[in-house]
Amino acid sequence: MYASSEVAVPTIPAVIDLEASGFGSSSYPIEVGFALPNGRLACTLIRPEPEWTHWDESAYAVHGITRDLLMAFGKPVDQVAHWLNRQLKGMTVYSDAWGHDYAWLAVLFDAANLSPSFKLDHLASIMPECEAARWNKLHQEIEKELGLKRHRASNDALMLQRTWVRLMDSNQFKTA
Repeated sequence: MYASSEVAVPTIPAVIDLEASGFGSSSYPIEVGFALPNGRLACTLIRPEPEWTHWDESAYAVHGITRDLLMAFGKPVDQVAHWLNRQLKGMTVYSDAWGHDYAWLAVLFDAANLSPSFKLDHLASIMPECEAARWNKLHQEIEKELGLKRHRASNDALMLQRTWVRLMDSNQFKTA
């Protein structure tokens, strides 16, 4: 636990983010990244399984990852699933898009015939409901400060984590 001057707040969360081939039931994960409480960032591209053929150009326009790049540099699903289990074992990791990320992690782990060794939860579950309106403004500030040019999984996880920290450290949570 760490504390602001007067109100204890939870430990900095581990945050995960996934990029995908698109949305919907045919979509699949193409990159996964995370930001750990100790500041460590990591990500990897995921090589699509042969039956993973869905490709949405609007998703590509956001993440800029080509299918050719995935085929050349993506890691096999079983290797990615084992890696995630080693890195995140026993942790609760948080996502801002829990529904999508949960589904894409399920696709990844099902293809690898493994179960996650970590729990996925929604970032909103550790954020005071009254502060949800400030989230977008703070997230934009963090994005500008970090100056990250690429929309990629580990960058997104870092921005989410730092936004959460700033929100929790803000004067809104200090009593007078």
